[in-house]
Parts: sequence; C-alpha cells; structure tokens
Amino acid sequence: MSALHDQLHALAAHVRDAATHAGPPGIEDRRLAVYRELVFNNLDGLLAGTFPVIRRTLGDTGWQALLRRFLAHHRSETPLFTRLGLELVAFLEADDDDTRPWLAELAHYEWAELGLQLSDATLPAHDPGGDLLDGVPLLSPLAWPLAYRWPVHRLGPDCQPAEPPPAPTLVLLRRDRGGRVHFSLLSPLLYRLLGLVAANEGRSGRALLRQLAEEAGHPDFDVFLGEALPMLERLRTEGVLPGAAPPAR
Repeated sequence: MSALHDQLHALAAHVRDAATHAGPPGIEDRRLAVYRELVFNNLDGLLAGTFPVIRRTLGDTGWQALLRRFLAHHRSETPLFTRLGLELVAFLEADDDDTRPWLAELAHYEWAELGLQLSDATLPAHDPGGDLLDGVPLLSPLAWPLAYRWPVHRLGPDCQPAEPPPAPTLVLLRRDRGGRVHFSLLSPLLYRLLGLVAANEGRSGRALLRQLAEEAGHPDFDVFLGEALPMLERLRTEGVLPGAAPPAR
C-alpha cells in the first residue's frame, strides 16, 4: 500500500507540474502524456465556459499558461467541480500579477453569475406585502451587491486599463424566479442602502433611510424619503427586497 501511495502521489505531482516533478519510475512518457493531456483538457473544459472574457482577453497562449500555473501551484479546498471556478478566483487573488492587476476582480465578476445560479440559498421568513418603510426590510440572499476597484463590466481585449478609475464599480446581481441572473450598475447611495439592509438588526426602513440621508448630507429628509419610496417598491418587484420581516410574536 505504501508503494502504491507513493506511485499515485508521484503521478499526481507529475500531472500537475511535469517540468518540476518526474513521473513514477517504470512508466514511459508516452503513457504519462495521456494523463497530462486528459487532466489539462478537463480543466480547460470546466473553466473556459465560466471565464469567457478572461479567455478572450488572454488569448489561447495566455489562457493555457494561466491554467498551467493554477494546476501547478494551487491547492484546492474543495473536490466539487462546480466550485472550481471559485478556486481559480482564490488563486488569482493571491497571485501577484502586476501586468494585469484587474484580473482577479474580473474573474470574481465572471464567476459570480455561476455562483448565483448554483446558490441553494432560500428566502428568510418574510411578509411579501410588508411595509418596507415602517417595517424591517429584508435583502434577498439571491441578490448580491458587489463592489470592484476596476470597471469589471467593461474589461476585455479592448479594455485593459493600467490604473483603476477614481470611483469603484458597484454592481447588483440578482436571480429571478426563472433562475436567470441579471446584472445592473448601482449608484453609491443604492449600494450603501443595500449594505445597510443586509447588516440590519431590526431597524425600520425609515430609520435606515434617515441614516443614509444624513450620510449623504441631504438637507430635507421628507424630500429624500419621497424620492426613495418608488425605488423601494421597484426593489420589491425585482425580488431584491422580497418584503419585510414578519412581526414578532
């Protein structure tokens, strides 16, 4: 068993990084090449569909080089194929690539669509018709407000900036009842509001909006409130704020 373990360990190390690790003794390279190509091609097939923008941006040579570095140096925390894309994101976040400092954020942005599609999160107990103003609004776990330093929605072969813009890119991903994922850009105020709702512990929507108005330096809360109400109802219609917390019994 010890010899078998050593042989399998050597084979795995060789398949991951043939330039550094020799294959198990007694196996000709022609046979080892079959395993190397099988593993790499499977990895390529699993990840290419999740990161199409990165693949187009890097080109075939750059994309394959990235996958080989990932295969050689990353130690996955999960055996699930469906989470392999998130492992690539983690690898890029830990990688120092000064030539493409936006790559990790682009990878996260691309992965997020699949991550939200595969999410098994369920809505908390809520009143769909509850008062979002005087009740406690709830953020759907299938609505993800995300913030990026780089303009991830514009990055690609023709957009590879050297410096991030002054303002962050704020994005909302939401999954509708049919399972489709929708992307939209958020204003800083709306992003902040969704963050307040997500971290809320029992305060009313009115209290959250008052805090937001104070932070924004708005001079007239009644006017601010009147502008915010249609937005709250639109967020309810889209399922971002599915309703208010049910009253305590």
